[in-house]
Amino acid sequence: MEVLPFGSRALLVRLGTEVDPGLLARVLHLDRWLGRLPGVVETVPAYASLLVHFDPQTVTAEALAASARQAPQGPEAPPEGQRHEVPVVYGGEFGPDLTGVARWAGLSEREVVELHAGTEYLVYMLGFSPGFAYMGTVPDRIAVPRLPQPRPRVPAGSVAVAGRQTGIYPSPSPGGWRILGRTPLQVFDPARRPPALFEVGDRVRFVAVERADWQAARPVLEPESDGVPAFVVLDGGLLCSVQDLGRFGYRRYGVPPSGAMDPEALREANGAVGNSPDCGALEFTWPAPVLEALVDVEVALAGADFAPEVDSSPVPLGKAVRVRRGQVLRFRRPRWGNWCYLAVAGGVQAPEALGSRSTHVPSGMGGKVLRRGDLVRRARRIPGVARPAAPRRSGSVRVVAGPHLAAFEPGALDRFVAEEYVVSARSDRSGYRLEGPRIAHGGTGEILSEGMVVGAVQVPPSGQPIVLMPDGPTTGGYPVLAVVVEEDLPQLAQKRPGERVRFQLA
Repeated sequence: MEVLPFGSRALLVRLGTEVDPGLLARVLHLDRWLGRLPGVVETVPAYASLLVHFDPQTVTAEALAASARQAPQGPEAPPEGQRHEVPVVYGGEFGPDLTGVARWAGLSEREVVELHAGTEYLVYMLGFSPGFAYMGTVPDRIAVPRLPQPRPRVPAGSVAVAGRQTGIYPSPSPGGWRILGRTPLQVFDPARRPPALFEVGDRVRFVAVERADWQAARPVLEPESDGVPAFVVLDGGLLCSVQDLGRFGYRRYGVPPSGAMDPEALREANGAVGNSPDCGALEFTWPAPVLEALVDVEVALAGADFAPEVDSSPVPLGKAVRVRRGQVLRFRRPRWGNWCYLAVAGGVQAPEALGSRSTHVPSGMGGKVLRRGDLVRRARRIPGVARPAAPRRSGSVRVVAGPHLAAFEPGALDRFVAEEYVVSARSDRSGYRLEGPRIAHGGTGEILSEGMVVGAVQVPPSGQPIVLMPDGPTTGGYPVLAVVVEEDLPQLAQKRPGERVRFQLA
């Protein structure tokens, strides 16, 4: 057993490095053992490891590590999880890769279907996107590699294989697995408890059905917003969404925290108009949105300075201002920063999903990216206390050592903090991609997937680091060289594409 710190609020307990039901049994046993301890916030079981998020004000990392090492010996086989039968229409429009998989395997399409549907699969992990279950083990004869180029959009319900794993895409998303068919089952629903159909340790069988037997899944209905329309969006800009301080407690189901990229700026904007710190607000980057007021409304801006104006009159940051009905709020140019927050007195109303109004942009959970014609609604006031803007750090972004130093060449962390990197234009709410000196791996540049934390500095085989951000996946298969100190994540988030950044050891 290895117990490794993963930032300041998580421990990674690794029991092995192989895909093995016996190791998963020990992981699930340890999950139950540690999950009931005071101070443990949530856990993420995955293959041969357990990521434990904890509250350092309640339990220390040392005490938690000692508890992990003292856990009694668990069973050699995974406990009997729930068994599922998943109806699948194989081939045709629903399975565009079935023919290619059959050709690769030297089998008929019927034989591929019989092999895939004739196997009982064990759920080893949830990750990639909310509710995406990684199941094994696919028979060797059809263990086809991923597509050389991922599809930009895979339909929800697609049943696919990649190597020895199979899974179901819960929502439309990019993906590189080979699609054999599609199921009508709704494998993730934020209104359900738990929200994911599958849990780690469950058993799954796929059942071939005919196209005529297809029954569409019940659509996920978004709750109707009951707030007062405050603004109409004249131009949505590049990326404008509703965010609060995030959702927590669902990472084991592949649900990241989401929430504001710069939580302090969100708190500042909410405080200026008398809202509680965790009220929903608009978060946007450059190019910024253009909004027309539908009623007289009090607002405040914080975070990035995009030269805001109301009908050509400058608007100060961090202070409440009144916008009259018919006036237009627009932004002229980026002066500093990358994420700005617009708080509305009373809060911005948005559908609540798993206890948060934050939008998870990749899946659309909790809301959507705002477009022209959308309404921004004002909620009922939840009183808060005005708070001054927190002092912002400048200079280098602090990091601590990651849990996978052994996966890199000796001295890789020292070289990383000695170099300068540039924020890539391909950065987003899921991850900040950095361009600069290549970081050399000691091996292949991949690991058996494990739980991940926001701020993890992953290094894929390309050697160019990626810092996971609030919408990033809860699990990952790239080694982590370092972890950004939580208090410095907003400093990194406010770097615009093309800006330079340096890191230093905390």
